Amino acid sequence: MLRLGLTGGIGAGKSTVSKTLTALGGVLVDADVIAREVVEPGTEGLTQLIDAFGEDVLAEDGSLDRAALAAKAFRDDESRGKLNSIVHPLVGKRTAELIDAAPGDAVVIQDIPLLVEGKMGALFQLVAVVFADAEERVDRLVNRRGMPESDARARIAAQATDEARRAAADVWIDNSGAPGDLDDVVRTLWFDRLVPFEQNMRDGVVVRTLPTLVTADPQWPAQAKRLIARLAVACGSAAVRIDHIGSTAVAGLDAKDVIDIQITVAHLGAADSLAEPLRQIGFPRIEHIKADSPKPAYGIGGEADPAVWQKRIHGSADPGRTANVHIRVDGWPGQQFALVFRDWLLADPDATAEYLEIKKAANTAAAGETEYQAAIDAYANAKEPWFDRAYDRAWEWAAKSGWSA
Repeated sequence: MLRLGLTGGIGAGKSTVSKTLTALGGVLVDADVIAREVVEPGTEGLTQLIDAFGEDVLAEDGSLDRAALAAKAFRDDESRGKLNSIVHPLVGKRTAELIDAAPGDAVVIQDIPLLVEGKMGALFQLVAVVFADAEERVDRLVNRRGMPESDARARIAAQATDEARRAAADVWIDNSGAPGDLDDVVRTLWFDRLVPFEQNMRDGVVVRTLPTLVTADPQWPAQAKRLIARLAVACGSAAVRIDHIGSTAVAGLDAKDVIDIQITVAHLGAADSLAEPLRQIGFPRIEHIKADSPKPAYGIGGEADPAVWQKRIHGSADPGRTANVHIRVDGWPGQQFALVFRDWLLADPDATAEYLEIKKAANTAAAGETEYQAAIDAYANAKEPWFDRAYDRAWEWAAKSGWSA
């Protein structure tokens, strides 16, 4: 099952997107609908609201008078907290019931207006944000919904900024055009990303691409941050730390378009315990890989036992964002070197420029290969001689600079 968190500012067109995804086969779980459902007449929620705020929050027909409730619940923080303590658990419980009832191969669309404000993005495999310019949204709210302009602007101002939504978005859906323009965009999202992502998760398939050097993308750090947040939820206390490593963590450095993340654990047993939780959020384990190549543990002490170069690795099932997740033991040389190498490059522009030239040569070496493993081997082999010396240089820099992980 794939869970997509769908959000967007008021008037952006989120409902239009959710309807299209539902028509294509998605299972819709609408937070606004659920919030109304759990306080309908005869529900536990309405009873609790009456107990908390009084009988005068009811309309004449016995249903909830939302304006009367708002007048009481939003007068101060204590009242607002009381309202949230009643409604939020009921919404969460009902949401869980609907998700549990969905088929195992479902793409669940969770329509949540305040997803960004509530910092809920890490709970989903993907977050899609529907965007429209603020003035366009005001026009829609005023002319299509009949909302006073002052109310429309106040509601927009009270919600998350476009910058905050961009930071949360794995998928940015621009709905600034005419009605109907979204159809092709949403269908492409469904067929090219959501459906294959869900299938890959069930089948334990990692998306792999041939190693090709691309221009540095300034969005790589933000993308890594979202992946790390999801991994942190899945790992819980098993993760000592989670870091963005590799070339995509070095600003301005051209690299393969693959985000590398390192999860640090206390022991390999903890790494093995994460296999299923990571698979469930879209990071199946890659079997039969070699350990990191043993190198002298410079700065750690003596020659490294080959056993301490072992690791576990997972890959992304998302066709829209390739990634590798390396799980290494805290203090072992591979775990340490991944961090010191990144920080050395960040601190030494000359070393970074030198490494870029090596990467270009590796890209050329792999360019003639059409089979994945052969291309990866050619790319890695071309870099290996340089890395033999770079290992020592990075640790020399660490010793001189007083670096610590």
